[in-house]
Amino acid sequence: MKNNLGSLILFQLFSFCLFSLMSHAEDFTHSFHVNKTDPYVKEGVILTLDLNQTSHDKVLLFDFKIKESDAYHFQRLDIEETDTGHHAQVHYVYLIYPLKSGKINIAFDLLKKVTTEDSVAYSFSGDRDNVKGLVTVDTDVKLPPLQLNVQALPENTLLVGDFKLTHAIKKHQAQAYEPLPIQVSIGGKGYPPLLNTLLPKEGNFTRFTEDPVVKSIVTIQGSQSTVTYAMALSHTQSFTLSPLKIKAFDPHTQKSYYLTVPEQHFDITTPKTNTLVDAIDSPLLLKEDWSWLKTLLGYVVVFTAGYLSALSWKWTKKQRRKEDNPFKDKIQNCNDAKALLQLLMATEDKHFTSTMEILEASLYGDGKINFKKVKQDLLEKII
Repeated sequence: MKNNLGSLILFQLFSFCLFSLMSHAEDFTHSFHVNKTDPYVKEGVILTLDLNQTSHDKVLLFDFKIKESDAYHFQRLDIEETDTGHHAQVHYVYLIYPLKSGKINIAFDLLKKVTTEDSVAYSFSGDRDNVKGLVTVDTDVKLPPLQLNVQALPENTLLVGDFKLTHAIKKHQAQAYEPLPIQVSIGGKGYPPLLNTLLPKEGNFTRFTEDPVVKSIVTIQGSQSTVTYAMALSHTQSFTLSPLKIKAFDPHTQKSYYLTVPEQHFDITTPKTNTLVDAIDSPLLLKEDWSWLKTLLGYVVVFTAGYLSALSWKWTKKQRRKEDNPFKDKIQNCNDAKALLQLLMATEDKHFTSTMEILEASLYGDGKINFKKVKQDLLEKII
């Protein structure tokens, strides 16, 4: 009995799995196509995927992506969707650049979404302020990876594609330390020609570089790019820049070639030492120099004199304010709260508001004050 029950469960599980596989197969078909399965490293490969709905009793939607990987770089070029009733057709186009040699697998993510016409109609029934979500039943579909047999590049290859190089050097004569601008542009079809540096490592001249300017257009024919490198050199004496030599490889011709900038000589004029702004390059012989101490003492004397003058002016001003203030005399001459209140009200000064409130409370309320203390506090405020 137990054996029969176990067999029944296994049969039902097998039937369910088989039904799931068949339902995926019956819902739609897919087909991949690549224009090349054995590219070179950084050679562009065009990949297309066609999804075609075969089950017409439901509404199908698809969400397809290529998985990220450090083995390749990709960019989607186009997507065409055709939906005629219950017959969805989607055409994807990708440009893929393999970045490693050997066998690499391009992996995919595909999400199948099943819905109904009623759900689609309902999702479009709301206005912009009442958007209604589309209800779908989502299923991850496992697609087999696409394998590429990537060929290695010739040794020391830096660029892959068909490129041309142009360069511009504004001048070959300059003064010491004066920058000598150089511009190099590399343009053509292939993997974008981005390099870390173009200048040779040898040479004791000073280098100035900027981030390259990249202009690129990607189509089904591949990438068409122009990269411009702006840089400058400077030196204190005449020097020669070694030839720039960049090895490139064209996968279409399967041949290597070189992009070059010929050797360049620069004449540098070094000014006489007596015309230099400073004597860094031609210092005097070492000797004891106490002029700095004299300068320092001069600064100290000037600072001290200025500080004492400021204190003296501030003290004198304060004394004058204490001695020459007729308003204080008027306050001193007030013998009662009423007279003092009238005096303060006549000034219309908001600083005396609190004092006036105290005086008013003593005159028209039940408040009691120490009139002498009020006058003293008021005089201190004025000081």
